[in-house]
Amino acid sequence: MDGLQMVALFFLNPLLIVALMSAVVLGYFRVKRERRSFKVRLLPGLTELKRLVSESWIYGLVLSVLISGVGLIVDPGWLVLFCAVALISLFTFYYKIASPIYFTAIAFFGLYFLGEYASGFSYLGWSVGNVDLLGELAVTIPVIAGLLLIAEGLLISRHSIKDASPFLTRTKRGLSAAAFKGKRLWLLPIVFLVPGDMISSYLPFWPQFTLGESMFTFVPVPVIIGFSQVARSAYTDVLFLKIGRSIVAAGVCVLIVGLAALWLPVIGWSALLIGVVLRALISMRASLAERSPTYAVAPSSTGVVIAGVLPNSPGEKMGLQAGECIRSVNGRQVSNEKELYDAIQINAAHCRLQVIGRDGEVRLMQQVIYRHDHHRLGLLVVR
Repeated sequence: MDGLQMVALFFLNPLLIVALMSAVVLGYFRVKRERRSFKVRLLPGLTELKRLVSESWIYGLVLSVLISGVGLIVDPGWLVLFCAVALISLFTFYYKIASPIYFTAIAFFGLYFLGEYASGFSYLGWSVGNVDLLGELAVTIPVIAGLLLIAEGLLISRHSIKDASPFLTRTKRGLSAAAFKGKRLWLLPIVFLVPGDMISSYLPFWPQFTLGESMFTFVPVPVIIGFSQVARSAYTDVLFLKIGRSIVAAGVCVLIVGLAALWLPVIGWSALLIGVVLRALISMRASLAERSPTYAVAPSSTGVVIAGVLPNSPGEKMGLQAGECIRSVNGRQVSNEKELYDAIQINAAHCRLQVIGRDGEVRLMQQVIYRHDHHRLGLLVVR
């Protein structure tokens, strides 16, 4: 019964419901954008919904074990504010601000200002006057923020690169070029540790445990992590990997500074501010760099430039990548999409390509084309 109550609370959280809806909307707009550029979508519209938890649940499990095992307690008021800020970020659909460091810091300092200007506020047995932000929370909140930042960086590094959504745009000279939009949403099911018996006083069978004279309650929360970045002058496997690693480094920094709050609690406040500043600088640096007028995937006079490759297509089996240039097909020079298609038909059962890689090296590739395979090798090209 206790486990069922925890699951029920998790699924009834408005944050989970809105996150599910946001993932569906995210997929809808991605498909619409891809079809507008290429008349075909790269991935099914429900891909974002399917990957909302499938790519991130293991991170939620590890963080839950760390938080509960180490005893990183959080205040229930902070937890409510944390979820409220995350919910607002989802409604904006601007996922550059959907980083957990922002939710963590805003909720923490929100409690501070609430205590300063509404010290008598209380709700369902919780009182802001009982919250000590210079006590244990000055350590546990920054440490949790650092762990969440590390998880965010790992998710971006490992899961935002391969399926970045290509779209066609115009250069300043009026030529068609390809850019890539990485817009992802992840949900981490995390169990937080809350002191006291506030929840069990309203739900008598709610799971809790006693340590010494203190009582603690487990509270499952759907933690969201959003990511949004457009890549123009850099390839996604370079730019997104760099962003992810920078966020991991920022998370480690916040974690170390947060642990220093064991000796001086006010350092924990600094750790949160450092995390916010570092995360904002990472986003700003990446966005400014991608405002460059040069495009990594632009038309070439030497052949047809690949903008994307459909999953499980002959093109993917051949190892073709966005940014590579197909110079000839079945011995015939190609310079546009129509010539590419016509050349494939010369020997539709066995396709031979001459490809110029991103590094400028020329390589020869071949692939058997079966009847059920995509008739254009599953390639999205710059028109």
